[in-house]
Amino acid sequence: MSNKTRSILKAIAVVIVLMAVLMDLGIVMIPAISIYKFWMVVVAFGVMLITSK
Repeated sequence: MSNKTRSILKAIAVVIVLMAVLMDLGIVMIPAISIYKFWMVVVAFGVMLITSK
């Protein structure tokens, strides 16, 4: 996996966690995915594990 792909996946994981935190704080409201906040963080953690060397 190239470094560019790793950085893109890491950025996506950070954005996913940021969305989950903002939804938990009530700043961003997306009702369709609000029940999946926990799983969003789990998937982001998995992506970070995959992209680590």
